[in-house]
Amino acid sequence: MHAEQVEQKNFRHLVLDIFWFGLALPATSRFLAVYAIRVDASPQEIGWLSAMPSLVLFFAAMFSTWWRHRFPSADRAVLWPGFGFRFSFLLPAFTPLFPREFQPLWLIFSIALPAFPQGISSVMFLAMLREAISTERMTQLISKRHLVMNMALGVSTLAMGFWLTSIAFPLNYQMMFVSAFALTMISQWHVSRTRSVFVEQLQPRRERSGARPWQDKRFQQVIAIAFVSHFAFFSVFPLIPVYLVDIMNADEQFMSFFILGELVGGMTVASVLPRITKRIGHRPLIAPAMVGTALSTLLIALAPQLWITLFGALLNGASWSTVGIALFGFFTENTPNDQVTPYTLLYNQIIFVAMFIAPLVGTNLTSSLSMVSILVGGAFLRLLAAAYIQYQPLRYYLPKRRRGLYLKL
Repeated sequence: MHAEQVEQKNFRHLVLDIFWFGLALPATSRFLAVYAIRVDASPQEIGWLSAMPSLVLFFAAMFSTWWRHRFPSADRAVLWPGFGFRFSFLLPAFTPLFPREFQPLWLIFSIALPAFPQGISSVMFLAMLREAISTERMTQLISKRHLVMNMALGVSTLAMGFWLTSIAFPLNYQMMFVSAFALTMISQWHVSRTRSVFVEQLQPRRERSGARPWQDKRFQQVIAIAFVSHFAFFSVFPLIPVYLVDIMNADEQFMSFFILGELVGGMTVASVLPRITKRIGHRPLIAPAMVGTALSTLLIALAPQLWITLFGALLNGASWSTVGIALFGFFTENTPNDQVTPYTLLYNQIIFVAMFIAPLVGTNLTSSLSMVSILVGGAFLRLLAAAYIQYQPLRYYLPKRRRGLYLKL
């Protein structure tokens, strides 16, 4: 079969993959935190629920290069790790079988254990994207996947919110997790049908096998921005559902509308971003989008009524989606074609470190500060991140004759 035809089929399978995965994702990405609140998890335990998988992901990703070398192409290497990490959707369904005092700990374990194959899968999947889709179509694919995923998330979030408020606890959550696991299996099938097309062009050369991506001046800027943006965003991200449920008395039905607001913002951005990036590139969008995440946090924290937080959700979804799409495009532009795996490994590990440290910082402040104060502080941190992304990295990459002028400015 012609390479263009295979690539087109890959494009279709990768879009369908994220559609089915998006239908399942709210179960763990959003409602798992609400479930933890319902089983009396403390803010610190919720922080660990968000942070612990990232720590496991960091160490697991170290095995990705070894795992990749065991297979001729990334499309084969991604299958077993991808299957293993999908058990994060099933294991939380067993929570009611444990004594009440151990249920928050089981939730943390049920998410942390599948994070090991997820760490390998995350690197392999990005490598597979590079082997399955040409660079010219990558932004189109990422935007299309983002748009389709948000559509699936919207439908699924509303359905799950209605289900969780209609069925008795904890059976409602158990059935939700089992159904989500079944949906991820359909997603896994589409991943298994994706085939590597550009593996020959992307195969690392022997003489470059010892390449060190952290010494790449261009790539240093990528990982710096990735760390700062994710640290600032996730410093208060796990506290928002705690604030809405415990302080503002939101129920699962309202949380589904809140999540839908984020998704609508994300879908709107995903539909227009490819045209914008063609004109101005990816990097200039990241800092303004981080400002948007700061403003959304302020709006949520200072909203006098619960329904006003929906506008914060809309802005937050649009802003963070812009960061995600633009940052991945910036990463792709600065990754050599013959060094995809080591560059992807470092990129993911930097993000995992940020996502491990940040939630613990925010949640551990709840014992000494009010929730509103922490959220406002998180918004200020996001503003600082935006300023760093916009200005600070530039001084390392400007020509020497212009650095003095820049520092004076």
